[in-house]
Amino acid sequence: MSAEPSSSAAAFVTVEQKLGVAKQKKDTADQAFKLGKVQEAARNALQSIGMAPKPESGDAAKEGKEKEKTEIDEMVEKIYANMSACHMKNGNWQRAVESANKALAKNENNYKAMFRKGKALGEQGFFEKAVKILEDLKKKNPSDATVVDQEVARLRVIDEERERAHRKKLKGFLSKDKGKAPEKGAEEAKAPTKVEEAPAS
Repeated sequence: MSAEPSSSAAAFVTVEQKLGVAKQKKDTADQAFKLGKVQEAARNALQSIGMAPKPESGDAAKEGKEKEKTEIDEMVEKIYANMSACHMKNGNWQRAVESANKALAKNENNYKAMFRKGKALGEQGFFEKAVKILEDLKKKNPSDATVVDQEVARLRVIDEERERAHRKKLKGFLSKDKGKAPEKGAEEAKAPTKVEEAPAS
């Protein structure tokens, strides 16, 4: 027998190495975010996801059983939640929602991802959707109630301001004709025609 590792052992080492590199990239991304280097954090987080080994699809999915959560799944969930925060810092609300959705696909009870998704939806003008998600978060995690209520109040102010601006714009649009000076020729068309009376004979 040879002392060489079997192909499955070699694959295991490769997976371990990939996981190690992915963790290192995630840690680098976390540090960059803490230092305010959002672009660098997002880049390293994306690289981390690219390096993370893909979990093998087991028999559990075929049998309809709930898939057991792996270390890789947990790491990828955290990376997507953190990427959502990076996108929020950059004001890229749509990407923040997309990243939060990916984190929530791994764990529907990721409270940070839920909060970020709700906030990002609100920033995009989807007030009702945002409030629904944030209220759901409050039910699932009552300890976040104060923060959630503050965010809902903040989004409500933004939504009311948008609505006020929309009404003002609409009001201005509907009253445009009233403030215009009549055009030449239009005055003549509107003025009653004088009929000269013939002198009585």
